Amino acid sequence: MKIGIDARMYGSGFTGIGRYTYELISHLSQIDQTNEYVIFLRKEAFDEFQPPNERFSKVLAEFPHYSFAEQHGFLKLLNQSKLDLMHFCHFNAPLRYKKPYVVTIHDLTLSFFPGKKFNSFWRRYAYRKVLKSVTSRAKKIIAVSENTKHDLKKMFKMDDERIQVIYNGVNPEFAIKSETARPDLMKRLGITKPYFLYTGVWRDHKNIVGLIKAFAEVDQELGDQYELVITGRHNPTYHEIPDTVKALNLEEKVHLVGLVEENDLKALYQYALSYVFPSFYEGFGLPPLEAMQCGTPVAASNQSAIPEVCGEGNALFFDPYSHEDMKEKLKMIAADASLRQKLVDRGFERVKQFDWGEMATAVLEIYNQTKVDG
Repeated sequence: MKIGIDARMYGSGFTGIGRYTYELISHLSQIDQTNEYVIFLRKEAFDEFQPPNERFSKVLAEFPHYSFAEQHGFLKLLNQSKLDLMHFCHFNAPLRYKKPYVVTIHDLTLSFFPGKKFNSFWRRYAYRKVLKSVTSRAKKIIAVSENTKHDLKKMFKMDDERIQVIYNGVNPEFAIKSETARPDLMKRLGITKPYFLYTGVWRDHKNIVGLIKAFAEVDQELGDQYELVITGRHNPTYHEIPDTVKALNLEEKVHLVGLVEENDLKALYQYALSYVFPSFYEGFGLPPLEAMQCGTPVAASNQSAIPEVCGEGNALFFDPYSHEDMKEKLKMIAADASLRQKLVDRGFERVKQFDWGEMATAVLEIYNQTKVDG
């Protein structure tokens, strides 16, 4: 078959979908010796991407998500490519694309937490229309967790047979000791004490403000012993994050370090006292697994897919809607070295169940089955 992959979010340095697309293409190039692949990329990734072998080609697809160009220009490009099968790695797809395709649904965050960019009725309406249309016409829907599958079934009354759960993996490189020296990293980022770590984007459902408030209570009760490091691109739309840090007089204790290079990210994981994942909602939740792979104990929200992914007993769970509960769990994990070691040991075992190669193999089976089913 000639298979297209929508890689407009491609990149190992991206979060979530970008990592998924990167790992999928990388492993397909190793395991599939039969099919031909056309990779659709935006300009920056197009310039950097080198097809891994002669069965892979790249096509420039400079069509932003949620745009008129996506619905018309991308549609024209796909039709010109004469594909046997298309894989949309995100639900954004041209509504009038009629050829066979599969789609991966990573989460339904915008359905429950539309955030500030989807605060109008029309934006929410368009999102729901596209999501419903794309999933209703797909040959197969890949959900990254049972929780996401459950949300899809509940929202759109879908049959079990059309949705297949395929878990994401964890890059084993996170287990390799970072080349970033600890003293250098701490000096560059201004970190002077043992620290809790959050990594990821700044969005409402990530509950970063709740984490800062819980940390403020930890700091008040335990004294000047710990710090909090928060990565992620500084987003002026979510000004309440730095505003909360300032209002609570935590500028010297909460470090908003922005985006960091992957080697520094690995080092931040590896040197952290604990990784904290306070989200209200996740379709999967990769960062806690990355932290486990790094040998870092995890404290995490007990909502949505997070307990499913982390697994019972492998993380210290808290109610993200309760600053009190989050505070108590952070205090527990800080005070109890034996608890931290237990979580580290169990985390190492847990991550063995998540493999990008197995993910790509399962996706390839769907491609081939789609051909058989016509």
